[in-house]
Amino acid sequence: MGTGASKNPDSSSHGSDDREDQAGGQLYVSLKMENYNPKGDLIPHVYGSVPLVGSWDPSRALSMERESASMWELSFVVPPNHETLDFKFLLKPKYGNIPCILEEGSNRQLTGGALGGDRRSAMFKFSSDDVLEYKVFIKADRVSPFDLAASWRTYQDNFQPSSVRGIPDVSMNSAPDASNEVCVNESSASLELDIEHYVVPAPATSANSGLVYAANMTETPRSLSRVGLFSKTDGSSGALHHQKDTGVDRPDLTGMQVIVPDTAKYSLAPGLVESKSFGAFSSMQKQEGHRGLFVDRGVGSPRLMKSASSFTVDLKLDSESKNSMPAAAGAVAAGAVADQMLGPKEDRHLAIVLVGLPARGKTFTAAKLTRYLRWLGHDTKHFNVGKYRRLKHGVNQSADFFRGDNPEGLEARNEVAALAMEDMISWMQEGGQVGIFDATNSTRVRRNMLMKMAEGRCKIIFLETLCNDRKIIERNIRLKVQQSPDYAEEPDFEAGYHDFKVRLENYEKFYEPVEEGSYIKMIDMVSGHGGQIQVNNISGYLPGRIVFFLVNTHLTPRPILLTRHGESRDNVRGRIGGDSMISDSGELYSKKLANFVEKRLKNEKAASIWTSTLQRTVLTASPIVGFPKIQWRALDEINAGVCDGMSYEEIKKNMPEEYKSRKKDKLRYRYPRGESYLDVIQRLEPVIIELERQRAPVVVISHQAVLRALYAYFADRPLKEIAHIEMPLHTIIEIQMGVTGLQEKRYKLM
Repeated sequence: MGTGASKNPDSSSHGSDDREDQAGGQLYVSLKMENYNPKGDLIPHVYGSVPLVGSWDPSRALSMERESASMWELSFVVPPNHETLDFKFLLKPKYGNIPCILEEGSNRQLTGGALGGDRRSAMFKFSSDDVLEYKVFIKADRVSPFDLAASWRTYQDNFQPSSVRGIPDVSMNSAPDASNEVCVNESSASLELDIEHYVVPAPATSANSGLVYAANMTETPRSLSRVGLFSKTDGSSGALHHQKDTGVDRPDLTGMQVIVPDTAKYSLAPGLVESKSFGAFSSMQKQEGHRGLFVDRGVGSPRLMKSASSFTVDLKLDSESKNSMPAAAGAVAAGAVADQMLGPKEDRHLAIVLVGLPARGKTFTAAKLTRYLRWLGHDTKHFNVGKYRRLKHGVNQSADFFRGDNPEGLEARNEVAALAMEDMISWMQEGGQVGIFDATNSTRVRRNMLMKMAEGRCKIIFLETLCNDRKIIERNIRLKVQQSPDYAEEPDFEAGYHDFKVRLENYEKFYEPVEEGSYIKMIDMVSGHGGQIQVNNISGYLPGRIVFFLVNTHLTPRPILLTRHGESRDNVRGRIGGDSMISDSGELYSKKLANFVEKRLKNEKAASIWTSTLQRTVLTASPIVGFPKIQWRALDEINAGVCDGMSYEEIKKNMPEEYKSRKKDKLRYRYPRGESYLDVIQRLEPVIIELERQRAPVVVISHQAVLRALYAYFADRPLKEIAHIEMPLHTIIEIQMGVTGLQEKRYKLM
């Protein structure tokens, strides 16, 4: 039988180093047994020399727990006053003592964390001919009391009932709870009369874009930069100057060769077939003299090669296909792979070509779509033809320049359109995935020119914006005159307004709606009050997502407020994940937040409060009254998997490889049995769609990783920066969405 430390005759022989090591930790023992043919309802148990495992009393033996169909497991901590542990395995029913089959052989012994002997199996003898064998796995580690206490505290926290369990997913506090008001320190929870007192500076890379003309944020023309032209911050050219209603000083185009495609010269050449997807042409390679069958469904698809003796599938992606894959996870990645495997070769690159009269919201729509696709992980760029025109022909073109019966102006506009299209296609050939081509493209001749340039190189989808609301058009015209670099040098607003109206009339005379190829028509969608969307010849995952996004977008101005929950108890402890309650500071913030929402949204009766399902966000929202509260599982914090409840110091100490992997690439790192930031982005897509669809203010109370991803969408931050965006506690980020773009304001309440 095993003995305790007091009875161990050799205990005095242990050196001081061993005693110090034992004093600094406790012995943690993990026992596992494996057998694929268990005997009836007999369950493995452990009993041994210390009271923890029954003191050699089979009726008090510790039952092992089933880990899988064939594996049983038991973990326990050996008391520090027992240096030696003798034990054996036995089989018996879980709630009885008969029959009780003891393990054959001598006792097993653990001394100071070391296992005596080398027995890898346990034999149980039922009769002379009936013997059952279990494989045995024994592991003993010395664990510090701090780590044990932290693990036990996390274990206990996970089993505490949630304090918000009874709150429904959709709820509304119609009036303040009088019983709570007594406990509130009004002086500490109240705010200044003017909430502007709490405004703090937004970071340099914030979402503020409302004062910047959207077209100036598009791609810098590469083809024009090669000949010495450059762009200023206002979008004007540093090399060209033109005046209205005077002799036009044509720029020197020495060194620039511009070829404007002539659509009349394009015809079917031998070996070309018309693509049914959008009316373009692609070459068909002839494999003459090749034994067997060769099928090429595009870069990234399986190349199926059949010979007389073998059939192989090569699933290796070439470099171009790897570049065209999105930096994303989940549905986005699956959709991209499916389109690569099954779609035509040119579908690998997608060109969204805007169509519409001026002042119809084309550039605004293009900017929103670009931001959405980038956030999902698609390499997307926005090419604005107006920016090319201003760089090449100057900013002071009169309305006559845009007449459909002005050959010189028409040639010049087609020229810059061809330059922009060529730049976009060249970028796609270098690995770009989605190009947004932003121009009026108001005639079939122009659109045919673009289709000819794209044939066999990318798939074109026309996106036409139509608006019949005169109030919206009038508002857009005034904003255009105020913000566009075309009128930056026009001091008289009324003169600029009149010129733009004439320009618009010139376009209207020759406008031809889209009826060819693949297209999406948005008819009176910008107001957010209904409208129509027409779709023709659209297929594939990404085009489908684009349609779904456009259906839910509009230009109605409204604020979106993002804030983390009040400080939680795990925040105080420095632990990640979990579902802890909020601390005293967190409770104070929840009351300040309620006060802020009441002041900021007092005239917004249709506003709503969104939280995650975790109690720290629900508790933070609980003092807010008068607005519906909606719990979203998608807004839950990033799932830390097996690291849930640990501190980063504990992860670094106990899981060093995981710590290094996370530090190396936080965006793509996925916690064991948990999530990555890319996973979070995928589950947040429905939240983004609903935020775009909402026409009233929304307050989002969520968590650091989730708010980083949401903020990155509105601020158009690159994916690689998402995991490093600062998202402080007790701070409100207000994002104002509207026709002029996005504006950000931050309030720090504590």
